[in-house]
Amino acid sequence: MNKRKIINDPVYGFINIDDDFIYDLIEHPYFQRLRRIKQLGMTHLVYPGAVHTRLQHSLGSVYLMQSAIDIIRSKGHEITNDEARAVKIAILLHDLGHGPFSHTLERKLIKDYSHEEFSMLMLEKLNNIYEGKLDLAIRIFKNQYSKKFLHQLVSSQLDMDRLDYLRRDSFFTGVSEGVIGSDRIIKMLNVKNDQLVVEAKGIHSIEKFLIARWIMYWQVYFHKTVVAAEQLISNIIIRAKELIKAGNDLPGSEAFMYFLYEKYKEDQSDSILENFTKLDDTDITFTIKLWTDTQDKVLSELCKNIVKRELYKIEFRDHPFKDKEVKAKEEQFLKDKHIKRDELKYFIFSNSISNKAYSAMDDKIQIYFKDGGIADIAEASDMLNLSVLSKNVKKYFLCYPKENPI
Repeated sequence: MNKRKIINDPVYGFINIDDDFIYDLIEHPYFQRLRRIKQLGMTHLVYPGAVHTRLQHSLGSVYLMQSAIDIIRSKGHEITNDEARAVKIAILLHDLGHGPFSHTLERKLIKDYSHEEFSMLMLEKLNNIYEGKLDLAIRIFKNQYSKKFLHQLVSSQLDMDRLDYLRRDSFFTGVSEGVIGSDRIIKMLNVKNDQLVVEAKGIHSIEKFLIARWIMYWQVYFHKTVVAAEQLISNIIIRAKELIKAGNDLPGSEAFMYFLYEKYKEDQSDSILENFTKLDDTDITFTIKLWTDTQDKVLSELCKNIVKRELYKIEFRDHPFKDKEVKAKEEQFLKDKHIKRDELKYFIFSNSISNKAYSAMDDKIQIYFKDGGIADIAEASDMLNLSVLSKNVKKYFLCYPKENPI
């Protein structure tokens, strides 16, 4: 069987898969499951084109990784064929552990596991299946390999994951402000003292990359309507769990019910993994459609709101909402509505979100000058106020129904 394939990607053009083993990993059901996991969760309810998947993103990351390997090798640094294969496997499989709608339901549906923990479980399982062929990839993934710059290519503030998702998410949402010069950035990569660095000629591309990341977070990932949709689907899960604890039976797909009923708390990791790999966006979408006709009025209305795209009204501000502001919304909602006071929390509530474009505390983006000097981008940039981009920005929001549906 011919395992050397060419994949036509809308962002980069043709992606060559020239390694038989990497092709086998792509064909494995664990990886193919990512076809059914949206990269941007509920964002398609705001940007209709944002229906691309984790599989597309992972393949794009491998393409960028091969480009980075070629550039670093061309500058005199050794990356063996085994290391090249391993670092490509690490980036290919870095998102295996994402659950339905990616980050939207993380720690809400399955409280005891993060997507990183599921990724590791799946990597170790695949390593057993393929008799240790993923040993080196796992060491790189865990940052336990001697060449630390290889891990930085997989996970850092300038890794191939970020370079792909910013460009890809910009492409599929149509938000041109998020477009980055990934080709230029990769061509400027180098290695100094076993650390990934960017040659000084590429400093402006890095500045644009950080600005684009900032814009994408507040214009796309934390768009107020996206936040409203994520809060709504989260409340659906919370309400369903509350009903189950009260002794109610709910219909749904087997994989979804396994985690909703928290059966995983009694199982070993192999059983948990078996059920998790059957779970994807379609389980949640299908079950929410079923629940629009459930007898519980709250759950039914929440699910109808998702299906009809009748999302919460949401207000953002830089300081917390006062209790009296929330109470005023609650009293207005209760006037003519037949719900209990303790059910208000599903319709009216306040919370917060936060983000920063650059962290001076994590793996820094290092700029490498001709004289051999190295400086953090926060010090090297004379155009940007990196203290602003590295500041943790916190925004508070208040959610309530646009119209009172109950």
